[in-house]
Amino acid sequence: ERLSVMGFIDPLKRLPELLRIRRRLRQHFCQRPPDLFLGIDAPDFNLRLEMLLRRSGIPTAHLVSPSVWAWRRGRVRKIRRAVDLMLCLFPFETNIYRQHGVPVRYIGHPLADEISPDMDSDAVRRQLELAGEGRLLALLPGSRESEVRLLAPLFLQAARLLHHDWPQLSFAIPAASEERLGQLQGLLQEYPDLPVTLVPGQSREVMAAADTVLLASGTATLEAALIGRPMVVAYRMGALSWQLLSRLLKTPYAALPNILAGRALVPELIQARATPPAMVAALRPLLAGGEDAACQLQGFDTIRRDLRKSAAESAASALAELVADGS
Repeated sequence: ERLSVMGFIDPLKRLPELLRIRRRLRQHFCQRPPDLFLGIDAPDFNLRLEMLLRRSGIPTAHLVSPSVWAWRRGRVRKIRRAVDLMLCLFPFETNIYRQHGVPVRYIGHPLADEISPDMDSDAVRRQLELAGEGRLLALLPGSRESEVRLLAPLFLQAARLLHHDWPQLSFAIPAASEERLGQLQGLLQEYPDLPVTLVPGQSREVMAAADTVLLASGTATLEAALIGRPMVVAYRMGALSWQLLSRLLKTPYAALPNILAGRALVPELIQARATPPAMVAALRPLLAGGEDAACQLQGFDTIRRDLRKSAAESAASALAELVADGS
């Protein structure tokens, strides 16, 4: 939990503490060398620690590749010095590591093993006490305060426009935390006539209950694809953050389903394009069903097959081989 920092500013504020934690971990593992050190995600913290431990003769592996395919590609050189094995969750990630001589293994994504595409929408609606009849649109404006502040008003404006044309359409929003629940309750006071149900947590269940999803870019887009729900992806961030990020990005897509499909499988509305009218225009054909929704679902089936590889067992097998080779 102490390593959970994001963005450009928070890591700088926490830098002394993070360096202190890393120094203690290095001392601990150098004094009591393990058969293998496995760093899980948190690349800016773990890769330096892995490099130091590897220099001390401790085999190292890293689970969850940094997004070197999207930005800061030069990190691959650091990774090559830090790890004996990189375990990747996405199939397209292996190429860049092989090109730079980094031992790599694709293990599949644990979410694909965990999420069933056969969740009963009606049963989940009853469980969550959502509207049993009519179409349901799930709105997921993100889990962070800034995401909800920037996206939720736009999502609710789009919902109002849609409800004007589809009076039987209802909406559900999962709140990621108590703080987000309070934030969303405040925003909803401006929409007293909109049939919106706030659900504490349970974002996966809310998506399964819905016919279509409007959501922020992030891991939730992969969950929606694995559940099998047509979606529109939208995202906004602060102007300065976007200027910095847009210069670093090396991929034409932001949404994971599009990155995995290698094409514009789902609509993406990023920054200035993320407007309520644009969201409505993208959602209409999906809510109506038909070819657009079917095309997405077909693409999601391919993604699910590609990612379902028994990730835990594959990772354990690869790590056991690494330990055996070093013994």
